[in-house]
Amino acid sequence: MAVDDECKLKFSELKKKRNYGYIIFKIEAQKVVVEKVGSPEESYEDFSAALPADECHYSIFDFDFTTEENCRKSKIFFIAWSPETARVRMKMVYASSKDRFKRELDGIQVELQATDPSEMSFDIIKSRAL
Repeated sequence: MAVDDECKLKFSELKKKRNYGYIIFKIEAQKVVVEKVGSPEESYEDFSAALPADECHYSIFDFDFTTEENCRKSKIFFIAWSPETARVRMKMVYASSKDRFKRELDGIQVELQATDPSEMSFDIIKSRAL
């Protein structure tokens, strides 16, 4: 599975320049490509609403939070979205390509696998970040 150079470029910009709040990737013609980027002002709800209910996708979410010690921090989440309603073949393609794709993105801090929106709720994101 090939990875489009734009995937690495957008991830690098998110990591270093904080240009985006999230990036959504999809597999198209045997290649992982960027489908959508969200501005840093967009909320977690905007991000989760951007994931289609019946298609697999990879995504990166940059979670900003404040610790109990009042320190601002950020964690970069990799979320493999594989809803129950997606086609079985696509679930297999995404599952088998995930590790290879993740290796291309250096700097992921937390990984989540979700088949249902409840598995990637904001509370889960928050608890995994701390």
